[in-house]
Amino acid sequence: MVKLPAPGKNPDYIIALAAEKYMKPIAQVAEEWGLDGRELLPYGHYVAKVDYQAVLKRLGKRGQGKYIDVTAITPTPLGEGKSTSTIGLVQGLGYLGKRASAAIRQPSGGPTMNIKGSAAGGGWAQCLPLTPFSLGLTGDINAIMNAHNLAMTALTARMQHEFNYDDAQLAQRRLKRLDLDPRRIQLGWVMDFCAQALRKIVIGLGDNRLNGFAMESRFDIAVSSEIMAILAVAGDLRDLRARMGRIIVGYERRGGKAVTTEDLEVAGAMTAWMVEAIKPNLMQTMEGQPVLVHAGPFANIAIGQSSIIADKLGLALSDYHVTESGFGADIGFEKFWNLKCRFSGLKPHCAVIVTTVRALKCHGGAPLPRPGRPLPPEYGKENLPWVEAGCANLLRHINTVRTSGVNPVVCINAFAGDSKREIKLVRRLAEAAGARAALSGHWARGGAGAEELAQAVIEACREKSDFKYLYDLNAPLSARIEMIARQVYGAGTVEYSDQAREKIKDIEQDDNLSRLSACMVKTHLSVTDNPDVKGAPTGWPLKVRDVLVFGGAGLIVPVAGNISLMPGTASDPAFRRIDVDTDTGQVKGLF
Repeated sequence: MVKLPAPGKNPDYIIALAAEKYMKPIAQVAEEWGLDGRELLPYGHYVAKVDYQAVLKRLGKRGQGKYIDVTAITPTPLGEGKSTSTIGLVQGLGYLGKRASAAIRQPSGGPTMNIKGSAAGGGWAQCLPLTPFSLGLTGDINAIMNAHNLAMTALTARMQHEFNYDDAQLAQRRLKRLDLDPRRIQLGWVMDFCAQALRKIVIGLGDNRLNGFAMESRFDIAVSSEIMAILAVAGDLRDLRARMGRIIVGYERRGGKAVTTEDLEVAGAMTAWMVEAIKPNLMQTMEGQPVLVHAGPFANIAIGQSSIIADKLGLALSDYHVTESGFGADIGFEKFWNLKCRFSGLKPHCAVIVTTVRALKCHGGAPLPRPGRPLPPEYGKENLPWVEAGCANLLRHINTVRTSGVNPVVCINAFAGDSKREIKLVRRLAEAAGARAALSGHWARGGAGAEELAQAVIEACREKSDFKYLYDLNAPLSARIEMIARQVYGAGTVEYSDQAREKIKDIEQDDNLSRLSACMVKTHLSVTDNPDVKGAPTGWPLKVRDVLVFGGAGLIVPVAGNISLMPGTASDPAFRRIDVDTDTGQVKGLF
């Protein structure tokens, strides 16, 4: 690989800009991967969409590659480098001469302009080109926003018309009264920024009835929309269209019957916005391997998985296909295991759990770092007791992966300050728990630095796995929630609010809903429902305060703890440092 600016001494965006000078044209990436030129739909020279249906039809029943999921320990403010490790692993497999690809999630504008930043990786293990990846790409999230807000437009207009007209007048307008209960509206509006001021709003105000129906409403972040979940799990456009029509917007005032987007006669128009979005986006690693970018982030408040379509495409064209799940294994891998794999029918050969010595110290008792502030000096000193105590969190996630029957590989994402004794300790504890462990220096050295990790993954994929789901869909919803809480999170009990208990009772009595999978909403910063609790505690009570129904995605969404579907923007967000070079048009300051 060409010489690039040194990581650590240079921001990631400076390294990315330097690497972009050596990018392959996207047509070359596609050709080397095995795509026919007609299957590529270019968006400029370095980004394209892929006609996945044409590819899968052409390849038919060709042998499938090895399927690898990348997850992590419970995140800390330090960051564990999961996206960086995903890209680094693909580069490492390429370094060993393997045909490899990645599927990662498209970043949301919320974190990109807030604290977390983009999700393109870092150092010498990034997805390129950085700017389009970080700022909207080919418009998939915009399409989701438009489709979702079109449903809200149809819903609020229908409520206004039904309020203003009697049945005869509605019939003249070819409308049937749906009689929606304004107290049981399920949808809000969405936007792709973190805007806490919009978490609870009132719409339809004014003394003119043409201003709409007055009621409480809300904004959620776009990637938490049910339509994003549908994009992640849909098998093709026909499946997506059917799912769009099953989205529940609210319930009738009398009788409580669910009202769907199909009832509003808006599902077809919503799907029209998604025709291009369902096609995966093709980009490349810094070393020229294919990266599919499709579906969205936030496994804490959404499904948080790259799409099934992207994975099937990658498996058809690669010897090794690496997909990414959001946050720690308690939520990201659990949803990959029990939701995504159930929808796709695919079985993984291996799961990589990313960890860092720094983050293990944080879980083991070191002072909690604060975003935007200097790292406490204690993190620069060897401290074996902190590392050993923090490994309780790592071991919890190893156990979760092993419970699924998948072979775990612990990626020790290397940092310059890690001592040899600390790394040796992590390796020993991980191997004693039944996982392979590999030190990886992909951040500093790219594919060459990930050689040990790639070799460990290859060896894990050779071993037989005994993949099995955590629960049977015939079990009551409450039992499934409790299995996740106890066996994955380490909770002792599950406590339900009156509202959640009543909703679960109704769901368990509904044949159409009772067998839908549980997609938990929970903080990503802890295995518990309290973001301030680190490590791996046991016996605590998981508190479920609400339950949402995503009829189109096929998910029941229990909401645990104090978490919002609209994150907030912090006092020192990233947008303060992002600008444009007006001579070249180059965006600077992205990270």
